[in-house]
Amino acid sequence: MKNTSIDPASVKILAELQKNGRISSNELAEKIGMSASPCWRRQKELEDNGYIVRYTALVDRRKLGLSVVCLLHISLARHEEGVVEQFEATMRMRPEVVECYETTGSSDYMVKVVLADMDAYHDFLHNVLVKLNGVAQVNTSVALREVKYETALPL
Repeated sequence: MKNTSIDPASVKILAELQKNGRISSNELAEKIGMSASPCWRRQKELEDNGYIVRYTALVDRRKLGLSVVCLLHISLARHEEGVVEQFEATMRMRPEVVECYETTGSSDYMVKVVLADMDAYHDFLHNVLVKLNGVAQVNTSVALREVKYETALPL
């Protein structure tokens, strides 16, 4: 583990919860070799201290008809006040935007969008992105296939 600020038992709890967030307290305690009450207290502590942000279900996007994944490299023209704030606020509120990072390199942001088809991407590009004040350039890569998709952090 890279982060040494939490003990090995807490790391085991996090690893198990990343595999199965619906595991019962008793099952979790058994898997990591602890009694149920102390295990539950540690899990609660991890939640209270922000190590566990939320519990969620992973949904198969393809079964919902979301077959297109695009990675956008976006450059902003930063001469106007509020450009960054408006861009970031828009990215946070758009449901098709599943990840957004401010980056170094040739673009300012990398944005991952998940959509039904290329028509939906076209609409997002022309009705949202290019209408945003300060967006100077958008370079899009379309994912041909998913080689690896993992949500668990390397503990």
